[in-house]
Amino acid sequence: MSLLVIAEHDNAGLKAATLNAVTAAAKIGGEIHILVAGANCGAVAEQAAKVAGVAKVKVADAAHYGDQTAENIAALIVANASGYTHILAAATSNGKNTLPRVAALLDVAQISEIVSVVDADTFVRPIYAGNALATVKSSDATKVITVRTTGFDAAANSGGSAAVEAMAAGADLGQSKLIGRELTKSARPELAAAKIIVSGGRGMGSGENYHKLLEPLADKLGAALGASRAAVDAGFVPNDYQVGQTGKIVAPQLYIAIGISGAIQHLAGMKDSKVIVAINKDPDAPIFQVADYGLVADLFQAVPELVAAI
Repeated sequence: MSLLVIAEHDNAGLKAATLNAVTAAAKIGGEIHILVAGANCGAVAEQAAKVAGVAKVKVADAAHYGDQTAENIAALIVANASGYTHILAAATSNGKNTLPRVAALLDVAQISEIVSVVDADTFVRPIYAGNALATVKSSDATKVITVRTTGFDAAANSGGSAAVEAMAAGADLGQSKLIGRELTKSARPELAAAKIIVSGGRGMGSGENYHKLLEPLADKLGAALGASRAAVDAGFVPNDYQVGQTGKIVAPQLYIAIGISGAIQHLAGMKDSKVIVAINKDPDAPIFQVADYGLVADLFQAVPELVAAI
């Protein structure tokens, strides 16, 4: 049994989400291969070869893979799918964009955002915004799977010695073109991979309050900044800060929710956090039902006091 994990990268470095997908593949069992498709991506292949448990790294290096457009990557995967019983990718924006196309082209049902592996054919995935878990058994010859990264520990990024093999690139389908990227640069940790997250919600009142109150706390804790959808919709912060069902799914060691009521969509994105701390002036806020520690207080007073005490 052979499994193909699709590497997520920026042509310079392997993204951490790939390591979680490798762990999921290891739990299924079999020989694990990683597909690296990109432009001038040799450094990524070298990093992938060092990942523990990986037997082979396949590299498709061509200019039209540089932008990671889903149409070209999906066609490449399908062209090389023969012999693989499972094709996996992390359930990130890239994975969610590419793998449904792969499943459709292979005429199989995708199994989305698995959080556990029962056996090679059976997987557990959340449904109803994470309020229930479904156990799904697939009889498809090729299982196309996205992996919720919070459900699996990251594989070790060293200790492996996989063979690196070049593969023929497919044609440029020309169905889509990347026009540009607007990237938010920050010295803080990446939200999806951060061990500590400080999140703000509608209770912050404004973007000015959000930055004035939460940035000093995040800086002292070495934390990433997050937000509820309400805060994003109100324009307090960009949408790449959003934690929740329609944002990023996170599971840090410590999640501090400030001024967040705890709508079900937000809870779906952070309730697997190891320790949850909530600060809200409403004692009946749903966030307190999942919080390990709750403080009923005015955040405009409590947060500066917390910063001063750290």
